[in-house]
Amino acid sequence: MDMNNVNIEEIVKQVLSGMTGNAPAATPAASAPAAPAGNAIPKKARVAMMTEKKHFELQEYDLPEVGDDDILVKVEGCGVCGTDAHEYKNDPFGLIPVVLGHEGTGEIVKMGKNVTVDTAGKPVKVGDKIVTCMIFKDDPEITMFDLNKKNVGGADVYGLLPDDDVKFNGWFADYIFIRGGKFGSTFFNVSDLDLDSRILIEPCAVLVHAVERAKTTGILKFNSRVVVQGCGPIGLICIAVLHTMGVHNICAVDGNEKRLEFAKRMGANTTVNFMNFKGIEALTEAVKEAQGGHLADFAFQCTGNPKAHANIYKFIRNGGGLCELGFFINGGDATINPHFDLCSKEINLVGSWVYNLRDYATTFDFLKRAKAIGLPMSELITDKYPLEEINEALEKNLSMTGLKIAVVNK
Repeated sequence: MDMNNVNIEEIVKQVLSGMTGNAPAATPAASAPAAPAGNAIPKKARVAMMTEKKHFELQEYDLPEVGDDDILVKVEGCGVCGTDAHEYKNDPFGLIPVVLGHEGTGEIVKMGKNVTVDTAGKPVKVGDKIVTCMIFKDDPEITMFDLNKKNVGGADVYGLLPDDDVKFNGWFADYIFIRGGKFGSTFFNVSDLDLDSRILIEPCAVLVHAVERAKTTGILKFNSRVVVQGCGPIGLICIAVLHTMGVHNICAVDGNEKRLEFAKRMGANTTVNFMNFKGIEALTEAVKEAQGGHLADFAFQCTGNPKAHANIYKFIRNGGGLCELGFFINGGDATINPHFDLCSKEINLVGSWVYNLRDYATTFDFLKRAKAIGLPMSELITDKYPLEEINEALEKNLSMTGLKIAVVNK
């Protein structure tokens, strides 16, 4: 699929349009169902159903029967993604009612007899910790090692599925039901990672994919001067991925001093606060000075701000490279001068959108390596909320006063 001119909102609507079903009436649940004795699975459990804009309601349903190819997972935690926040605020994908949450992880509590290995061929059993990746119900022949390297475009994900009779379709819940067989689910056994690392897998995969896209230009090398613009969770993880791979000449650009301080802890060696400079010429000089008087060899644009996209070309040397990954949804048009910004400088431009299956496997190793060299990955998760406070968690995300927000079950 040619993704260059595709609107993500239209993709999601088209992909999900055939999956709606008639749902039984809900019974609101104000608190968690009584825990069964030992490790027994309860008959009912809760989901956080988004019933209208800016409102989740805890609803209780019977857990579905687990078929021969299915998996039932007890949710341990799930990160709040910017996509969740967009859906919570505006319902741009038209999914209401919906159970969101796609950065989740949990423990297998029941599985069908046909489930023996994960998507990468690693054995799985009850008690193992897993994460889900993409759902390829429309492309069942894709495999873990498919050389076509498809990303999430044209696929589904748990946490963006329309409500139906299954109910347990997203990670903002007590349990999630992983459908087997022709539904096309993919999942990975990540029992060797701690909970915080598992919650960070999905956003980290986005940056592993972006760096792999950048490497296709042949410009990004160990000694490259790199600018990372935007120091929210995505930009900070970008810095961590680059640093872990051995790229250490990194300049972080943002308007928040606390985030710039965190960027240094993640591996940036210089920072520029754009709030201290008036006009793109002054800002460009500051970025150049931070890199020893040189423009960047490569840049990563990690914001969804059109003005930021227009500015970043100025920070890059002739023949340099740019990876744009900030526009996961339609953030508006950016204005550039094709002659001065792109053509005369012969900028190598690549776009990056989410990840593919192989990026997930790479991400597991990245997280282990980042932890081993002392990067404060877990500190990216600044706020944790119980499922009962999911509305507060989404409001916290919208306030942009933390970094990664997570819903963690008791």
